[in-house]
Amino acid sequence: QVQLVESGGGLVQAGGSLRLSCAASGRTFSGYYMAWFRQAPGKEHEFVAAISWSGGSTNYADSVKGRFTISRDTAKNTVDLQMNSLKPEDTAVYYCAADPPGRLGVRRGAGGDYWGKGTLVTVSS
Repeated sequence: QVQLVESGGGLVQAGGSLRLSCAASGRTFSGYYMAWFRQAPGKEHEFVAAISWSGGSTNYADSVKGRFTISRDTAKNTVDLQMNSLKPEDTAVYYCAADPPGRLGVRRGAGGDYWGKGTLVTVSS
């Protein structure tokens, strides 16, 4: 069974940086698509960034392009999200999501088959 565990959230001032990490376990992730979503208070889930497990394909929400970078480490089975130039509007619970081969939710920015429990990022002004 796939397990996703996020870490790295916290409180940071506007303009600062944080690095989130998602530890994936339970199976071989070859062919999977991995992603980060976020949910701000009172709002719906929002796609942030996605990456193929091979690392050859990435995509980002317009709101984070140029500020956030998604990466994966196949040896450690982790997917990281480096967040720079953080803004108060980036405040949210950040979730790691995964789709097995053949599923399109992550690639479409709609969601994944598997989810972590989330990590809270708070950006103060």
